[in-house]
Amino acid sequence: MKAMILAAGRGERMRPLTDTTPKPLLRVGGQCLIEHHLKNLVAAGITDIVINHAYLGHQIEQTLGNGQRYGARLTYSPEGTKVLGTGGGIVKALPLLGTQPFLVINSDIWCDYPLAQLPTTLDGPAHLVLVDNPDHHPNGDFCLINQRVYVDGSPRLTFSGLGIYHPHLFKDCQPQPFPLGPLLTQAIKTHCISGEHYQGIWIDVGTPERLQQVNDRHN
Repeated sequence: MKAMILAAGRGERMRPLTDTTPKPLLRVGGQCLIEHHLKNLVAAGITDIVINHAYLGHQIEQTLGNGQRYGARLTYSPEGTKVLGTGGGIVKALPLLGTQPFLVINSDIWCDYPLAQLPTTLDGPAHLVLVDNPDHHPNGDFCLINQRVYVDGSPRLTFSGLGIYHPHLFKDCQPQPFPLGPLLTQAIKTHCISGEHYQGIWIDVGTPERLQQVNDRHN
């Protein structure tokens, strides 16, 4: 299975930290956020990894290189000044991801999910990892019943930013700016999407305060 790390966000809420450093290169426990993802993916046997980037993206390529020192093979999908969002970024990278289901993870989450336990086959267009609602997102995104994801229902859970997708999910999409969320909602309403509730460590590292929260775990 191939993987994609979404790393093209501007990181506005992280300013001024992201004025000179792209968010995926902010450091946690002596390493960059994105390096933790790379090592977790490789530990799970996933070594073919695509990384999209935009703002200060050259720094990401300079820092990570071809991935050899992590035991990975890295390919980059640069977006330049036209940031495509989570959905558009995946669509642009599809030629690099192949025809089989692939893993996607947001670069700005901190999670100890064991990636090796993700399904390698799908009985629908996607498999989503959901987590308990954090304080900053109390209403959640979706409902999970018998390992199936629904738009309506309770209790509500938050989409973690970690999922497996079949390329067919994006067959009607163009490489233009759009978020992934509405596409997932549409697919959930019309298809059978599987999911799971992960109750381990998960932090959306979207603000300096939450970055400090993650760093505090390493002190």
